[in-house]
Amino acid sequence: MKLSKFLKGLKHGIPIFLGYLSVSFGFGILAVKNGLSVTEAAAISLFNLTSAGQAAGVGIIAAGGSITEMILAQIIINLRYSLMSLSLSQKLDKSFTLPRRLIVSYGITDEIFAMASVQPGRITPWYMYGIILISTLGWVLGTILGAAAGTILPAEVSDALGIMLYGMFIAIIIPPAKINKGILVGVLIAAAASAALYYLAPFISSGFAVIICAVIAAALCAVLFPKNDPANVEDGESA
Repeated sequence: MKLSKFLKGLKHGIPIFLGYLSVSFGFGILAVKNGLSVTEAAAISLFNLTSAGQAAGVGIIAAGGSITEMILAQIIINLRYSLMSLSLSQKLDKSFTLPRRLIVSYGITDEIFAMASVQPGRITPWYMYGIILISTLGWVLGTILGAAAGTILPAEVSDALGIMLYGMFIAIIIPPAKINKGILVGVLIAAAASAALYYLAPFISSGFAVIICAVIAAALCAVLFPKNDPANVEDGESA
């Protein structure tokens, strides 16, 4: 039973493995361009498993940022994983003890969450072990290959391949932005704030710039696109 669930997780994780393999290739190149070694880049991917967080973290490291910047940036960028974990916890079966929950919490990424959340019925620990294992393998392997390539390829080629990570971010943003005006406005606000900080306040480090832009975009979108309280809507009142 455990083996069948584990193999099912491995099978469902193959598309994620392939996607991570290509995207993390870009991160590997980005890491070595910013002075990290192949081993350091691989270690970051193994122990973090967060594309946006890793990209921001490498930028902070390269800029000589403080540990405070790093902590705040990672909390803001990766806060969504806590919400995903809370949502996914509603589907876990009774065999999920606290140690098993802690192990699985390591690998709750956007893609793994999406795959696990659509599974019928309850999710077992061994299914999650399988999908997390193969997905992590793809992410780390792609990082190693990208970092190694970044040390031997010409700068022009490395620069071209290095944009793959940013291409993934754009691919994530565009589909929901077409549907939800709030997301589109949030993206535009964050981009405008980032450009303004870059040209008007170059003394602000990249880590704090990420934090400031995220807070500004979130705050303005909360004001411009407030969500109605379901309880009040049912009573015929607006929020």
